[in-house]
Amino acid sequence: MEISATKVKELRETTGAGMMDCKRALVECAGDFDKAVLYLREKGLAAAAKRAGRETAEGIIDAYIHMGGKIGVLIEVNCETDFVAKNAQFQALVHDLAMQVAAANPKYVSRDQVPEEMVEAERKIYLAQAVNEGKPEKIATKIAEGRMEKFFQQVCLLDQPFIREPEKTVGDLVREAISKLGENITVRRFVRFERGETL
Repeated sequence: MEISATKVKELRETTGAGMMDCKRALVECAGDFDKAVLYLREKGLAAAAKRAGRETAEGIIDAYIHMGGKIGVLIEVNCETDFVAKNAQFQALVHDLAMQVAAANPKYVSRDQVPEEMVEAERKIYLAQAVNEGKPEKIATKIAEGRMEKFFQQVCLLDQPFIREPEKTVGDLVREAISKLGENITVRRFVRFERGETL
């Protein structure tokens, strides 16, 4: 099948993938642009998973101040090399993550940071709610698990819908950056201040 150079270039600009990868994706997907984007994302996510175990000792700390000084965020995001830490794409990602923390107010970076006793307490509450709604135990358990997913989406940064593109999670955004930049990236920590919150 003949794939035009214009279509390959457009796919490259959309996904950040290499020219040959873009051409291969379009051939594999019979020229369907949207399917080719999905194909590359799936391949990219697979590549990102391979990098997930690599050490991240470099990176940057970014600050974001919002609403005339009402909310402030400090965030540390790590990568493998100083070269990537100085990359504009990486810095833009870190700034987007700081804005996400300001807007969506997560409490933890990821699920594994949520204290086990809090997870269990929430699960019990959701299970009791479902039972009180008259649901049979099996269905109540499923409902409780669904509500737990929503809980994690509220409190965990990586599970939250990304503010600029709500159809993807912050975790998806980080994995895409790993795929594009070719290095493991980890969100280490953040702190969010809101004026007057402790009063």
